[in-house]
Amino acid sequence: MTTTMTSPRTTTLAIDPAHSLVEFAAKHLMITTVKGRLADIRGSITLDDAEPARSTVEVEFGAASIDTRVEQRDTHLRSADFLDVEHYPVIRFAGRRVAGDLGGSFRVTGDLTIRGVTREVVLEATYEGSGRDPWGNEKLSYSATTRIDRRDFGLTWNAALETGGVLVSNEVKISLEIQAVRPA
Repeated sequence: MTTTMTSPRTTTLAIDPAHSLVEFAAKHLMITTVKGRLADIRGSITLDDAEPARSTVEVEFGAASIDTRVEQRDTHLRSADFLDVEHYPVIRFAGRRVAGDLGGSFRVTGDLTIRGVTREVVLEATYEGSGRDPWGNEKLSYSATTRIDRRDFGLTWNAALETGGVLVSNEVKISLEIQAVRPA
């Protein structure tokens, strides 16, 4: 992905997939947190210097890149019981509104699409800083978190436990570490 200057007041940054991370966490058996990640990430951030609230984020994640370090579980998560990657290969987030200090803490409200179902979510985000890499590229870093109810996206598979509760929690915590490149 290339970076471009879209107008004198906006700058589009390319997300650097080699230095960005998307993780999720859910409870297993109601007692243990299982974490995973999506390795295939691409997208852009458009910063509006004149009106920061109009800044946007466009990110896509390859659903088949899900990795929990257990192949059997990953295969199940890719199946029609969960992500159904054969029919829905991409998870998307389109951030449409920003509130707060882009140089500190802020919120990004946008649409998350999983399995063809779109719901509004709010990312609690933080600007982590900027620096130049050895090749002179300016990199900006952001972190963000949110929580979703997986059932809102059609991810309803579960198994009841004899002791009460369910095998997989409905709440999923999502955290992002994003590094983006500012155009020269």
